[in-house]
Amino acid sequence: MHSRTRDVAVTGIGLLSPAGTCAGTSWATLLRGTSVARPDPVLAGLRTDFSCAVPDFEVRSRLGHTTARRLDPYAQMAVVAARQAVGDAGLDPGEWHRDRVAVVLGVGSNSLHSYEEPFRLLREDRADRVSPYQVTRSVPSMAAAEVALDLGAHGVNFTTSSACASGATALGTALDLLRAGRCDIVLAGGSESARSRMTTTCFGQMRAMSSRRSDPATASRPFDVERDGFVPGEGAAVMVLERSEDAHRRGARVRGYLAGYGASADAHHPAAPHPEARGAEAAVLAALRDADCAAGDIDHVNAHATSTPLNDVVEARMLRRLFRHDPPVTANKSVIGHALGAAGAIEAVLTVLSLQHRTVPPTANLRRQEPGAELDVVTGAPRVVRMRTALSTSFGFGGQNTALVLRAP
Repeated sequence: MHSRTRDVAVTGIGLLSPAGTCAGTSWATLLRGTSVARPDPVLAGLRTDFSCAVPDFEVRSRLGHTTARRLDPYAQMAVVAARQAVGDAGLDPGEWHRDRVAVVLGVGSNSLHSYEEPFRLLREDRADRVSPYQVTRSVPSMAAAEVALDLGAHGVNFTTSSACASGATALGTALDLLRAGRCDIVLAGGSESARSRMTTTCFGQMRAMSSRRSDPATASRPFDVERDGFVPGEGAAVMVLERSEDAHRRGARVRGYLAGYGASADAHHPAAPHPEARGAEAAVLAALRDADCAAGDIDHVNAHATSTPLNDVVEARMLRRLFRHDPPVTANKSVIGHALGAAGAIEAVLTVLSLQHRTVPPTANLRRQEPGAELDVVTGAPRVVRMRTALSTSFGFGGQNTALVLRAP
């Protein structure tokens, strides 16, 4: 068993989500428990022609015209979220030890959105019009690279890519880096947008996305018997993580603690989860061991819960099996959609806010759960809960499983 001195402090958070362009507005919207899904002109004519988009994101005013033009949306959002997190942590990039500041961000895939226009130019025999920034705009590693460029972080810098678990994997990796002493500060999280015609088409062909075009606001319905797929979303979330003793030494405000990380592979199927969620269960149990806590210590679960027909029931049965005391569960994707590789980081930040406010946000659109897979899912209104420890789960294609245990300050 491990000592709780292995916990790392969350001293800053940055968040851009479909619920708002900062952590405060996102949290307030989430507490209302109503989906923000709307028709999306970018997706017009597709089977899924709606999404959850980050609102009022005027990137040029935040980053400047030149930088905004150079960066793809997932990198733009990553830079803004990282700036927010560093400011929230009370850190000055001009004063920190740059070689000891790491950046680890999760991105599920390269940006398909960026390739649509270049491919059109190639088909039209206009290759000379393809932007010289095309590669640096689109490769997954550029989110972390652009954050480092923007803030002057010269330490460890890389991207984790584990499908829809990518952002959570980045946070778990950051925990390991700090424990190993390879850095003193990590800017960790994830960024991605599913609002691409190609991305939406591909998931639509797999029947993984909802097709409730007549009423987008009710389309994402995790754990509901009538769920028919997820709603595309986008966003970025970044945490500033420091060893607890370092955070306390500099007098930092601690928002919470990242205490445990577990990961596994189903090695079962390219897209479907293991029918008994054995890989997911292994990841959760590993996170509990890493955090030196038992299943009964978990006061709240922020579930992966994508609203897909197969995944939700498998996850629900796994949670029922492990957590006999039936802790309150929420599913953020019901309100903000699924931001793919960024989802785990966004939900981890929202879990920190839940612990800080002792409040579980409601899950939207849940009317009736699967028989035999019922959980104590919070619906209708926020629920005040005396909580100390929470679990956030993230699972992805290829059987990628990640679980994080977080503690209140």
